[in-house]
Amino acid sequence: MQKSGNQMSVPSSDPHADFGELRSYMNTRIIGQPALVDRLLISLLANGHLLVEGAPGLAKTTAIKCLANAIEGDFHRIQFTPDLLPGDVTGTDVYRPQDGRFEFQPGPIFHNLVLADEINRAPAKVQSALLEAMGERQITVGQASYQLPSLFMVMATQNPIEQEGTYPLPEAQLDRFLMYVSIGHPPLSAEYEILRAVRHHALTGGTAQAVGAPQVPEAQIHHARRAALSVHMADNVESYIVALVGATREPQDYDEHLPEWIRFGASPRATLALDACARGHAWLNGRDYVSPEDVQAIAPDVLRHRVLLSFEAEADGITGDHLVQMLLDRVPVP
Repeated sequence: MQKSGNQMSVPSSDPHADFGELRSYMNTRIIGQPALVDRLLISLLANGHLLVEGAPGLAKTTAIKCLANAIEGDFHRIQFTPDLLPGDVTGTDVYRPQDGRFEFQPGPIFHNLVLADEINRAPAKVQSALLEAMGERQITVGQASYQLPSLFMVMATQNPIEQEGTYPLPEAQLDRFLMYVSIGHPPLSAEYEILRAVRHHALTGGTAQAVGAPQVPEAQIHHARRAALSVHMADNVESYIVALVGATREPQDYDEHLPEWIRFGASPRATLALDACARGHAWLNGRDYVSPEDVQAIAPDVLRHRVLLSFEAEADGITGDHLVQMLLDRVPVP
């Protein structure tokens, strides 16, 4: 699905230059959150979905709106609430009395970039409506299935400080997200820039947001995905990725305390996600090969939601981030 009236643009010869411009543009708009910007771009390159957790006011919504403003694609925000229904996300069959038949009315999921805002405020039935869309790139209503756009990404957000009236995402839903990014407050030095940028935005009536947006064509995004996927990965780095994921399933090989803290290890999706994200991280930073440092940089975001902690771990104050760091410290680096 493309913006109305636009034709598919022919990609230029250098997708890396376009993504460099896109990255620079977003960092001037999303001040103090460079990691969030990079994870959004890596998700776009790896054709995956992103779950972002952070307190209100940290530019989570602004980030994906800024991305949508800078690429050839359309955007829709879905505010998840306890009274939301699955059909409010996927769409539904509508009866047309004039010709006596049902016609499918597409829901907001049929956009290129979709923001599932505060996803944990909707019940499990609504959350599960995203499972097929995120995993299969299609939705099924009744007996018919409908394909989603070839450029399709979901960014979901959740608020960590308010748990009353929320529905924690089940493991099957969490595993559909390529990365789970936890963001904190920006440094105070960036707060001054945020203050001035918002004031300027208000004075210009909001027009400044669109100034300088690169407008990367959809065809160029697909071109960049192929380029990122082609980044060279040595056999020993590939073995490192497999070993990291394997350590979540056979933790006794690395530390005697790890088995009592891990209830379930990561699925093969973690291996695929580490591979795709490490390649995207290397390509985004201008390298034509993947290093162990690329794997280590994205491992916490790929693994923190895929390794289920035991009750003993929670009692001992061990978090997913602590556990991933332990694995990084113990698995030999090539």
